[in-house]
Amino acid sequence: MTVPKESKTQNQGPVIRRRSDRQPTTTDQRLLSSKGATDWVHNDPWRVLRIQAEFVEGFGTLAELGPAVSVFGSARTKRTHPMYAAAETIGRRLAEEGLTVMTGGGPGVMEAANKGAAKAGGTSVGLGIELPFEQSLNKYVTLGINFRYFFARKTMFLKYSQGFVVMPGGFGTFDELFEAVTLSQTRKVTQFPIVLFGSEYWTPMLTWLKETVLVGGYISDDDLDMLHVTDSVEETIQAMLTPVPPLAPHDPN
Repeated sequence: MTVPKESKTQNQGPVIRRRSDRQPTTTDQRLLSSKGATDWVHNDPWRVLRIQAEFVEGFGTLAELGPAVSVFGSARTKRTHPMYAAAETIGRRLAEEGLTVMTGGGPGVMEAANKGAAKAGGTSVGLGIELPFEQSLNKYVTLGINFRYFFARKTMFLKYSQGFVVMPGGFGTFDELFEAVTLSQTRKVTQFPIVLFGSEYWTPMLTWLKETVLVGGYISDDDLDMLHVTDSVEETIQAMLTPVPPLAPHDPN
């Protein structure tokens, strides 16, 4: 008995195609063909290779970096702002303690932290990101990588940092902060100090977390204990140098 053509199975590596999902040519045929449309380089399977390349480049560049601390904050912070001066001092002090400083490589707080580290003779890392508007790595970055994909960049921050210093900023800063808190809460990372620098800026958020989110039962007291607020540079540095006890297994009950 002949199997109807439409019911035959076409195997393409891990992919199985049947009926109307079958393709008229094989993968090798399409690879070796010099004709045809070029829009395939913008399709998802090709993007996987770009994503893989970003991880390989990031891992290869940062693997031997040594202990590092990431400093986050607004790209809009002016050079005359007190937070710029504070970020520069934090960058310098981290470098003096032998720690690499990592930022997003942009202006504002990021530039200030990179500047402090670079002028102290430390390693000043900038992990840039492709944005719709022009933003190149600041001139104080001594080791820089530009990423296309936010998630690849975030992985580098989390994998190669031993702690976060989070200074006043906007949505990008919040994104990095809450991702770090989420990964700590879910025990994806187990020893990770998070310092919120600038009590005037961060206290209203913590008040909301305590009086609304905690009271509503959406988080626990232990979750809030992961966040340390300070206005002291030296307290910030000591938090990054002090080993954090491993978190106990998370019990959702």
